[in-house]
Amino acid sequence: MSGPRIAVVDYGAGNLVSIEQALSRVGAAVTVAREPEALRGADALVVPGVGAASPAMERLARAGLIDPIRGWIDAGRPFLGICLGLQLLFDGSDEDGAATLGVLGGRTVRLEDAPTLPHIGWNQVVRAADHPLFAGIDDGADFYFVHSYVGAPTDDAVVAATTEHGRPFVSAVARGSLLGVQFHPERSGDDGLRLLANFSALVASSAAAA
Repeated sequence: MSGPRIAVVDYGAGNLVSIEQALSRVGAAVTVAREPEALRGADALVVPGVGAASPAMERLARAGLIDPIRGWIDAGRPFLGICLGLQLLFDGSDEDGAATLGVLGGRTVRLEDAPTLPHIGWNQVVRAADHPLFAGIDDGADFYFVHSYVGAPTDDAVVAATTEHGRPFVSAVARGSLLGVQFHPERSGDDGLRLLANFSALVASSAAAA
């Protein structure tokens, strides 16, 4: 039996090759989505990203993907945002003043009291709540980060994990089928692959129940 069908959004700012390969390694059938039609038939949506919010939102708008992404999330379908893909979930970004997707309350803000910026390298991800996305992964496991800004949600209930760089920041969020991580699982070795395998398993369960 083939794995779940996962559409990875390409808006010109994602680490597509790495995330495609990592998802394929854990058994997912991956397609690259550059227009709304490419989302048809998908079981889950992944929005990766590297870069700034404003050009990312402009590219999503030109591709006609903003409303489909919001509609996907509103429908409670499985979604994973990675790095900038997590930051875009909030109302706006202090990095460049962009209005973003607005599906989570809060803003993307600059890391406070950081000893170095950008925050690059391995750092511990400490669970704020149990979640199947982290099944089989040690609490405090290291994941790979590259960023200077972070999402600051208004609702603490969505915080799934935190990390410290100067002071603690939110490194994972979860609200139902909506998931987001500030780190790059596709660049985080075995634990990163395990997290993506867990996401794939959650997607498969959701598709089977539909």
